[in-house]
Amino acid sequence: MTSIAQAFAGKKALITYLAAGDPDLETTAFLLKLLDREGVDLLEVGIPFSDPLADGPVIQQAGQRALSGGATLKKILALLKTLAPEISAPRVLMGYMNSLIAYGLEAFADDSAAAGVSGVIVPDLPFHQSEELASLLKERDMDFILMVTPNTTDKRLKAIAEKASGFLYCVSTLGVTGDSANAGTPLKEYTDRVRSITSLPLALGFGVNSPEKARLAAEAADGVVVGSALISLLEPCGTNLECLEKKAVPFLRSLQPSLQPGSGLVK
Repeated sequence: MTSIAQAFAGKKALITYLAAGDPDLETTAFLLKLLDREGVDLLEVGIPFSDPLADGPVIQQAGQRALSGGATLKKILALLKTLAPEISAPRVLMGYMNSLIAYGLEAFADDSAAAGVSGVIVPDLPFHQSEELASLLKERDMDFILMVTPNTTDKRLKAIAEKASGFLYCVSTLGVTGDSANAGTPLKEYTDRVRSITSLPLALGFGVNSPEKARLAAEAADGVVVGSALISLLEPCGTNLECLEKKAVPFLRSLQPSLQPGSGLVK
């Protein structure tokens, strides 16, 4: 398996987000293998939760479909463990603290490591209250990935960067996932400020839904996260694997040239 550091090495990383279990776990397994085959550099796997705080309507609805279909954290980790020999891209779990507490933090860390998970993102866990989880992950060679926003102060940025590992997830707007309407600070100005404080790779997410937006994000950051746009594209297919492939492959291939040097904006 490629490490998170290798996913960012010498290139702009394409990162995709899927809600695990949407619409069922078998379809998720198919999609994760498809994304890996198509050259996605890092696979972000969402743990569905009933009351997500950072997710917009598209991912909220995906999470609800997954929960209705019976997805649980235990089943998701079992699926990732089964898939581990078949997927080379690193897998990162993204979920909310209630799910992890209900599972048990040490058990979660143990089972995530056994499933080949490379890192964990917990949007609702304040970094100054994250020592226990961060330590459990570090002991098992998993990265603790933290988020920053355009209005994060320099002092707080420094504190977050000191605790984070793997990469920093730079939320590009002040809205929720899939929201590109609340853009404020220019992306390059934002990421330049973050780079002045940390040497960790930076991934930009929230609102990337086209090759042009991917180019703009790649000019500013080391990785580009695509979530809501991919889920919206695939949702009408349901469990039709042929439809999913016909929708996903052209979309991914339309984004990848935007992340290459010489695409017009990427340096």
